[in-house]
Formats: sequence, C-alpha cells, structure tokens
Amino acid sequence: MYNFLIGATIVFIAINLYYFFANKTYRKSYFSTALFLKLFFVLCGVLVGFALLYYLLSLEDVILVESLTNREPVEPTFLNLLYFSGETLFSVGYGDMLPVGSVRFFAIIESAIGVLLPTAYFMKALDSSNKKD
Repeated sequence: MYNFLIGATIVFIAINLYYFFANKTYRKSYFSTALFLKLFFVLCGVLVGFALLYYLLSLEDVILVESLTNREPVEPTFLNLLYFSGETLFSVGYGDMLPVGSVRFFAIIESAIGVLLPTAYFMKALDSSNKKD
C-alpha cells in the first residue's frame, strides 16, 4: 500500500506538469490571465503533491533534520512538510529543515521544477504573443 501511494503521488505530480505543457491556445498578449492561473494552480498542485510525497516517505524513516551536526529530526506533520515543500519549490530553502536520505533527490527535483515552471510560463507567454492569427 505504501509503495502504491508513493507511485500515485508521483503520477499526480506528473499529471500536473503534463497539464501545464499541454498545447493550449491563449489570447495573444504578453500576460495571459488564463496562463497565469494555470501556472498558479499547477504550482499549488506540485506543492501539495510533494508535501504528500514527503509525508508518505516520512512514515518509513526520518526525512528532515534541523541540522547536520545534531541530526535532530523535524516532526513530520503535514504542515511542516507543506512548509518544507513550499520553501523548496519557491526558493533554495532557508536551511531550517534539511532533507536526508532519498528525500534529497526529490527536493532537488522539486527545486528544479520551481525554477523551470515560471521560466516555461514566460517562454509560453512570449511565444503566444508572437504567433499570428
């Protein structure tokens, strides 16, 4: 059951990413409200999806510590994991929670998504504004 839930969570994140990159037509301007809202909801979906993934991984092992020197585990409440997911997705993190073990890989993936999705948004907005009717 544990592995199924992790797999389902990864599929959920992938579906959100696919939805963003699916070929859709938006009105021709540099700022598209529809595209912006799409980006916002996809980022929210990725944020919650990774928080759920971290929560599921925390059921098996310690995934976050306060520092590498004392390795005091962070309590794996969903709010703590949602916070960690948010600081990882929207920045490089504050350093108050450090991932350990396999979660480091997922944190890097989430951080890359947090950088690449807004970039893709701007590229898509520029491309939409340059297309002729």
